[in-house]
Amino acid sequence: MRDNIVTRRAVLAGAGAAVTATAIGLSTVEADAAAPKVTTAAATSTTKTGKAAPGAGAAKTLVLYDTTGDYGWLGEVYATQTANLASHFGTWTAAPVSGYRAGDLNAYTAVIYLGSTYDEPLPAAFLTDVTTTTKSVTWVYNNIWQLAKQDGFAAKYGFTSGLFDFAQVGEVTYKGRSLTRGSENNSGIMNLTISDAAKVTTVATATRADGTTFPWAVTSGNLTYVGEIPFSYVTHDDRYLVFADLLFTVLGSTAGERHRALVRIEDVGPDSDPDELRAIADYLSSVKVPFSVAVYPRYRDPKGAQNDGKAQDYTLLKKPKVIAALKYMQSKGGTLLMHGYTHQYGSVANPYDGVSANDFEFFTAHVDDADRVVYDGPVDGDSVAWATSRMLASGALFVAAGLGSPKIFEFPHYAASPADYQAVHALFGKRYDRGLYFPGVLTGARYDYTRQFGQFFPYTVRDVYGSVVVPENVGNVEPTAYNTHPVRLPSDIIASAERNLVVRDGVASCFYHSYLGTDYLKELVTGLTKVGYTFVSADSMLNG
Repeated sequence: MRDNIVTRRAVLAGAGAAVTATAIGLSTVEADAAAPKVTTAAATSTTKTGKAAPGAGAAKTLVLYDTTGDYGWLGEVYATQTANLASHFGTWTAAPVSGYRAGDLNAYTAVIYLGSTYDEPLPAAFLTDVTTTTKSVTWVYNNIWQLAKQDGFAAKYGFTSGLFDFAQVGEVTYKGRSLTRGSENNSGIMNLTISDAAKVTTVATATRADGTTFPWAVTSGNLTYVGEIPFSYVTHDDRYLVFADLLFTVLGSTAGERHRALVRIEDVGPDSDPDELRAIADYLSSVKVPFSVAVYPRYRDPKGAQNDGKAQDYTLLKKPKVIAALKYMQSKGGTLLMHGYTHQYGSVANPYDGVSANDFEFFTAHVDDADRVVYDGPVDGDSVAWATSRMLASGALFVAAGLGSPKIFEFPHYAASPADYQAVHALFGKRYDRGLYFPGVLTGARYDYTRQFGQFFPYTVRDVYGSVVVPENVGNVEPTAYNTHPVRLPSDIIASAERNLVVRDGVASCFYHSYLGTDYLKELVTGLTKVGYTFVSADSMLNG
């Protein structure tokens, strides 16, 4: 039975990563305000604002996005991800570019325009203000040709619009490091026409399959141009990291080089092996590495899938040795966080067998014929009240076990509805995960659960749901391939961490399962330290 548990838990260990990599496949506030109201009616305004993350700078960023065409919804998708990142540097406001009025950008320190729709009708006032302002402007992908038509543009910036290059580009070089670009990404990259090289600085370079190169992103004066949408087909090693780091420059950050690492021990429940937990704690304590422990306090196997057909249902209170091991982990520098209540949903397979740590708790999913985990939508009965009740029940068990009340929440398999995120924001205000987002979250329109998308962060943010998010961005050790995900060993995580060094004040944050023992963990910690990371606690990230 032990081997079966290990195998099943491995299956969904990286589910959060899977959403980020594939959900945007089309690719062609206040804190309370940022947590969307659970509604099915369209909002009266599509302008949203958001607070800064802890320790953020004073930037005030205006994020403008497209809304027209068959894929107009993608504008909100990309604006959501941009707003999340921008919160690391200060406050943000996001709005459709179509509503721009003359002088709007004057209230901000920087503007980022996301050109997701080819030939989106851009207001003349916006084009004029962009070419005359001295504030920082970042222009992404489409419609640069509309800006380049403005009088004096080429003379001022030294480049004009070129043509989209549809050659296969699998690599983007930035700061001397090679970052990946998914082979499934067939969208073109703008190959600019540079008329005055003295005025243009290439900050990132795209490399074609034949080895030839062209600019992926350039700067000229106060204008930064990125030749494609950086949020599509994203992986741990992706050119998305270029955009994440460029924001330090364009949003006026004074942060210097600093590279921190975090490790979270994942899927710890009443059924965990206390000796394995103690071994993990002993090792991490011996090398002075602070760590987090993601705990669900109630174990359920309603179908008896792991117990010869006999149902099981028990809490931490029935497992004093596990409680003692968790207290031991706390004494060795571990911080417990709440990883749901049962880490499964009801008595159904969601998507596997209904067993804790195998299945989703706050979202429904199934496995399709291609062996992919497909996210279906909120669970039956989902609401703020329902999610709150589970979190309160979970917290009561933590307290009853003498473990204290967790201050940070992590959604099982990184999946939840806006209502669930709203519940977490009200009860905790702090998460340690990757976010799952939906069209409608930013605009207040009806949520579109068929187009969910995930995002990981290379630094702390306060996302559009309003909560501060401790990042997890380089995945986990997975020695067995599962679904459509390959084996991922410590060397793979370390390689991803090395690529993440391009983010000047970023993190390499991973998670690890105690049933894997300590050998992989030792390799992971040693490797991350060797390439330049210093391990810190989740609390230090939350405190800025």
